[in-house]
Amino acid sequence: MNRVLSLWDALATKPLGKWFFSRIICWKAPYFATIKPRFEELRPGFSSVSMPNRRAVHNHLQTVHAIALCNLAEIGAGTMMEASLSENMRWLPKGMNVKYLKKAETDVVASCTAPDTADGESRESVVHVDIKDMHGTTVCHAEVIMWVSPKKSKTTG
Repeated sequence: MNRVLSLWDALATKPLGKWFFSRIICWKAPYFATIKPRFEELRPGFSSVSMPNRRAVHNHLQTVHAIALCNLAEIGAGTMMEASLSENMRWLPKGMNVKYLKKAETDVVASCTAPDTADGESRESVVHVDIKDMHGTTVCHAEVIMWVSPKKSKTTG
């Protein structure tokens, strides 16, 4: 089991454990703290991350800003990939295709799935992200394209 998944397993069932895990992820990637994400579930090939609807993430319509939704998709997809890949592999976000389907007027939850997390050759792997509001309506769908490749050996020659 890798470090991120081990940390999740150690914290998720503890009081404030999910909150603390989420803060650790934001400490490693500080920009994501701007949306105040909270990991709800994490396992190989799947993550669920929520984000509160608050003024700091609003657009001019007083709904959740499109880029805040993108940030939620990216933190969910990236952390899920980190928890899914073996220590022999690495990932980098390469692109994102996003469809904004409805105004996000409540807290939202992103569900991220990736079927392609096995060791192997360098390749693109697509993480599918559905972001739903508290009524269960999909407000955004994103495909986060990841470049997955074997880690370079630390020894040469």
